[in-house]
Amino acid sequence: MPVTRLFLVRHGATAATAEDRFSGSTNAELSEEGRWQAARLGDRLARQNVTAVYASPQSRALDTARIAAGRCGLEPIVREGLREIGHGHWEGMKREDVERQFAAEYAAWEADPFTFAPAGGESGLAVLARALPVIREIITTHAGGQVLVVSHKATLRLVLSSLLAFDPRGYRDRLDQSPACLNVVDFRDPVRVRLMLFNDTSHYADGPRTADQALSKWWDTPGL
Repeated sequence: MPVTRLFLVRHGATAATAEDRFSGSTNAELSEEGRWQAARLGDRLARQNVTAVYASPQSRALDTARIAAGRCGLEPIVREGLREIGHGHWEGMKREDVERQFAAEYAAWEADPFTFAPAGGESGLAVLARALPVIREIITTHAGGQVLVVSHKATLRLVLSSLLAFDPRGYRDRLDQSPACLNVVDFRDPVRVRLMLFNDTSHYADGPRTADQALSKWWDTPGL
């Protein structure tokens, strides 16, 4: 099988991104900053021979895909499996408010976000069960091609953890995904992969962002 290259991209910034709100299953729109980030990514991808574009159905991902693929003349193919993890009754809330109002539930999620889910939400395991078949479909359908895939922060971190054989229980501790970042993954076949680029934002930023609240609370807790 010829090498297939995926450009895995997180959507651009939204107002919820700036406010640190849980917006997994909600339809948060791109901010002006997010649209600018997507356009800069489009400038970068214009130098690549992108042969197909896939996106989550959520507007922030679909709009990022349309902006970034504008010069390619390709319309995004929507796949439900690429949508963001659902946070149930946390949706729309600020992280600090969730931690205060649902302290026990939040602590269980922090400890193991792969198998635990808030009430009405999804576990990381559930996300992988729907996202990985989409990745396999893309690889087998576009063998030897270069494909743009626009999804979301948690979904991409889980997919990359699985593809690279990381322990997915630690995806929130170990992997960040900045708005409109670019990851490049090469596939020899649907299960043999090589990470070529990770969380790169050089199309719009001079350097990587600091962790702040981008990773789990454990990362920012002194003494742990």
